[in-house]
Amino acid sequence: MSILSWDDFDDDSQKSATKTAQPAPVAPQKAPVSQVVSDAQPTPQSVAATQSNQPSAAGRTTDSTDPLVRASKSLEALDIAPGLEELEMGAGRVEVDDKAMINCRADLNQLVPFKYEWAWQKYLDGCANHWMPQEVNMNHDIALWKSENGLTEDERTIIKRSLGFFSTADSLVANNLVLAIYRLITNPECRQYILRQAFEEAIHTHAYQYCIESLSMDEGEIFNMYREIPSVARKAAWGLKYTQSLGDPSFRTGTPETDQDLLRNMIAFYCVLEGIFFYCGFSQILSMGRRNKMNGVAEQFQYILRDESMHVNFGIDMINQIKIENPHLWTKEFQEEVIQMILEGTLLEIEYARDTMPRGVLGMNASMMEEYLKFICNRRLVQLGLPEQYPGVNNPFQWMSEMMDLRKEKNFFETRVTDYQTGGALSW
Repeated sequence: MSILSWDDFDDDSQKSATKTAQPAPVAPQKAPVSQVVSDAQPTPQSVAATQSNQPSAAGRTTDSTDPLVRASKSLEALDIAPGLEELEMGAGRVEVDDKAMINCRADLNQLVPFKYEWAWQKYLDGCANHWMPQEVNMNHDIALWKSENGLTEDERTIIKRSLGFFSTADSLVANNLVLAIYRLITNPECRQYILRQAFEEAIHTHAYQYCIESLSMDEGEIFNMYREIPSVARKAAWGLKYTQSLGDPSFRTGTPETDQDLLRNMIAFYCVLEGIFFYCGFSQILSMGRRNKMNGVAEQFQYILRDESMHVNFGIDMINQIKIENPHLWTKEFQEEVIQMILEGTLLEIEYARDTMPRGVLGMNASMMEEYLKFICNRRLVQLGLPEQYPGVNNPFQWMSEMMDLRKEKNFFETRVTDYQTGGALSW
């Protein structure tokens, strides 16, 4: 194949000039430099006629059928007023006091000035905690999974159940963030973190797929488990019912009823689905890692748990901020409803623990897990300013506090997390 040179190509301007047959223009006669120019001025009609037949500087005519001409005329008629009608501030600069968590009509495209510094700090911390599934070596896990005597049947059940629930749960969370929460939270710095969280949920789903593929599991069985295994399906169904109304594109906040619908959704997903439903599976998988089993899966779950811990804290901070700005929503009746929601989530997770651990395994059993989940339940209630429902329970898995940074699970109204790090720098 010979190499083409620029000489093989015709000049585009020549091609366009030959597309439409035009009479050859008569070459004007050059006047001597000394010739006196006539005082006669061209008429407007002659100028217009001349311009209509002359190409523009860009080599295009002013013909109304030309796409460039149509685009230029459309922009000349562009009116920016409709785009500003929904903004009370018009074209003015946003002040801190103009911002609010929900039902704010200030310009959401103006990120600064920050009103909620904790939200921006969470975004920065999330970026510093970045990791990717392929960074984790799965060779040890593959060999152990294929070995006939590498894992007990109970341990294999725990791995499958965990991947089966989490692989779809994080997708449910991401869908809720993108289709509901992001649209209804009217604060740009919070939206910035929500975008980061949505990306992290995608990474988590990727991680589960990476584990499932590495271990050559039946993908259909694992990913469809939330429809086939009752203890998994009940948790997914409980969370899905809180997205039904908010997932409607026509749903809007602005009334006490719709604002409470948003709060219900946020409590269901941040405090229960991410704040309780994930904790049994995480503790089971991380316990395997402590016993030098399924180290690759356990390492990925530790990264995921660090992300999820921050998600929970961020969501609770948003919920509490909405309560501060809208105290009329936090009625006694609504508080009782929230307590019931968190108790329902705790009971569903206890049911899941019993299903996945019919016998003692990994240095834990269903009874110990039940106490641990009640401990987590109390913590979520206290973070929302509600009374504990299981007085006197303790954390039976003290090692979890260190591995999962539970002691750092505090609202940014109380303190700030400072020791997150990038995934590649995290030591096991």
